[in-house]
Amino acid sequence: MKRFPVFVLVALMILTGCRTTTKITILKLAHALDITHPVHKGMVVMAERLEELSGGRMRVDIYPSGQLGNERELIEMLQIGSLAMTKVSTAPLESFVPEMQIFGVPYLFRNDAHRWKVLNGEIGKRLLLDGQDYLVRGLCYYDAGSRSFYTKKIPVNTPDDLHGLKFRVMKSITSTEMVKSLGGDSQAIPFGELYTALQQGVVDGAENNPPSFYLSRHYEVCKYYSLDEHTSVPDILLMSTSVWNRLSEQEQTWLQQAVDSSVVAQRKFWKEAVEEAMTVVQEAGVKVLYPDKAPFREKVKTMYESYRGTPIYDLIQEITAVQ
Repeated sequence: MKRFPVFVLVALMILTGCRTTTKITILKLAHALDITHPVHKGMVVMAERLEELSGGRMRVDIYPSGQLGNERELIEMLQIGSLAMTKVSTAPLESFVPEMQIFGVPYLFRNDAHRWKVLNGEIGKRLLLDGQDYLVRGLCYYDAGSRSFYTKKIPVNTPDDLHGLKFRVMKSITSTEMVKSLGGDSQAIPFGELYTALQQGVVDGAENNPPSFYLSRHYEVCKYYSLDEHTSVPDILLMSTSVWNRLSEQEQTWLQQAVDSSVVAQRKFWKEAVEEAMTVVQEAGVKVLYPDKAPFREKVKTMYESYRGTPIYDLIQEITAVQ
């Protein structure tokens, strides 16, 4: 039987993911983002919309900034039903739902239009529900843009510039393999510890989207931001399947409608956040680079071939065929 951290067992005793009183159903939602993050703002819209749609009969209580644990711990809490909802990157979700590895494959999407056509289409919807066998249900994708490299001392203009450098990556097999295929070394470090790791030279750089680069203040340490846009790893709003199944059909409908409304709002918040981030980091002295992506795409072809004969390879073919 899988062993859970002590704090999770304690949380199970003191928390309930879904609580129904005589008047209101309360859903607990926890995540690791700061309240200024555009994804948090999107979830606030979802909570407001749900209360409106249900006439006050449903409510979402949001616990931000890692108050109840990191992303992996929050997923485990969903699995045992002690938490109703969480927002995680699809990268750590790979350890729970193997199909989510697909989003870590570099240069999978041709452009933003292609990405959203896949996410909003049959493939994306199918992937949201693939977690049900692992006791979690995806409700939607939130825009997390594209991830690019940022470094302290050496600018990344070509894949060769990664040689000899160590980059922080998320705890994800595909993230590790992606950096390796491009010629760099990787180290999985919790995001909250990354600022210090960069300062102390534990790693030479990292990779993330513009709002995260800005809001984390990593731009204070790393003065080169190379927009190679190697991966587009979405955020996903997850729900405990046991909590979902306890909701009535009407409550499920209200919740999904509220979630769908939040997706539209969040994409607007995201666009504004990217524009603000790029302005602020450049004003702070960060040199933004726009490398030719062709050599990077060529380098990761071996990674594509490594999936041949697996469901991930089939997914790659399916996604690239979407027009």
